[in-house]
Amino acid sequence: MDHSNHVRLAPAELVPATLEGATIYGPDDEKIGSVDHLHGTSVVIDVGGFLGIGAKPVAVPLSRLDFMRDEDGDVHAVTSWTKDELKAMPEHRD
Repeated sequence: MDHSNHVRLAPAELVPATLEGATIYGPDDEKIGSVDHLHGTSVVIDVGGFLGIGAKPVAVPLSRLDFMRDEDGDVHAVTSWTKDELKAMPEHRD
């Protein structure tokens, strides 16, 4: 997916209603997880698993994700982390 033409979200759009469920893409444009929820200034990403079962929640700073909308209006984010790097992070617990 070519993200260069996607519209970056404005700071006012970085809210749970907009971000929850968004797909996260890694450096090789691989789907590496999805946004579960926001926790303060962090985003909790579900990594791994299948259809949400067995996924590991990890918290990352909101600033390390680049959120945008594609041509269809769907919100997603890109990051420099790989799926393996996210899986190696400590599990997030609310």
